Amino acid sequence: MFFLMFLVWLILNGRATAEICFFGVGISAALVFFMCRFMDYSLKKELLLFRLTPFLLGYFWVLIKEIVKANVCVIKLILSPELQPEPALVYFDTRLKSGVAKMMLANSITLTPGTITVSVEKERFCVHCLDRELAEGMEDSVFVKLLERMEAMRAEWKL
Repeated sequence: MFFLMFLVWLILNGRATAEICFFGVGISAALVFFMCRFMDYSLKKELLLFRLTPFLLGYFWVLIKEIVKANVCVIKLILSPELQPEPALVYFDTRLKSGVAKMMLANSITLTPGTITVSVEKERFCVHCLDRELAEGMEDSVFVKLLERMEAMRAEWKL
C-alpha cells in the first residue's frame, strides 16, 4: 500500500524531484501508519490478497466459462419449441463461513443466466432456476470448491 500511495503522489505531482520524493515518502508512510492504527489495516491482509490473486483470477475465468455454458443452455430452451422449461426454487446449504465468500457465490449464481439468488440466510441459499437442469449440482459447484479453497488459505493466515 505504501508503494501505491507513493506512486499516486508522484503521478499527481507530475514530476519526480528529490524534494517531491522525500515528501512523498513521508506522507505515504504517515498514511500507512494511520491506516494500520485506526482503520484495521495490516500488511498481513495485503500479503494474503496478493497470495489469493491467482485463485481470484482462476475464479473469474471459471465464472466466464460457466456464464457461456449457461447462455448456451438458455438459448436452447428459448429456441427449441419441444423443450419446455421447468422453473424451480432450489434450496441448498453451503459450508462457506465468511460473508465475502457467500456474497461472491450469490453474485456468481445471479450472473449466470437462468439462475437468480433469491435469498441467503446463514448457510442456506435459495435460488430460482429457469429449468431444473440448471440447478443440478449447485451445492457442490466449481464456485463453491474454489471459494472453500480461498477460505482455507485465509484460515491458514489466521485473519
